[in-house]
Amino acid sequence: QVQLVESGGGLVQAGGSLRLSCAASGRTFSSYAMGWFRQAPGKEREFVAGISWSGGSTDYADSVKGRFTISRDNAKKSVYLQMSSLKPEDTAVYYCNGGRFRIVPGRAGAYWGQGTQVTVSS
Repeated sequence: QVQLVESGGGLVQAGGSLRLSCAASGRTFSSYAMGWFRQAPGKEREFVAGISWSGGSTDYADSVKGRFTISRDNAKKSVYLQMSSLKPEDTAVYYCNGGRFRIVPGRAGAYWGQGTQVTVSS
C-alpha cells in the first residue's frame, strides 16, 4: 500500500502560482498511477489531473488545462502539481491520489493524502 502526504498549499493572489507536492511511502509507488483531486467549500470532490506510472500520459480537467501541470519523480516517490494563473475558483483543498489504474474523471485510486489548502484571493 501507499501512504501519501501533501504539502505546498497556501494563500496566493489571483494570477499567482503555487507548486503542490505529494510525498509517498511504499515499495509499489513506482507502479501506481497518481493524480490530484480538489474539493471546494460546498462542492463535490472533482478531478484535477492524473499521470500514468511512467509519467508518459497525463490528463487534466478542462478547468485547469493550460494552467496546471502534473509531474512525478519516481526516484523521489513524489508527484507534483504546478499551478499557475490561479483563479479564485481554484480555491479548494487539494488531495493527492494513487492507485493501480490510470486516474481520470470518474475513476479515483484507492489511496488518498490528507489534503492541503489552496486559497486564491481576488
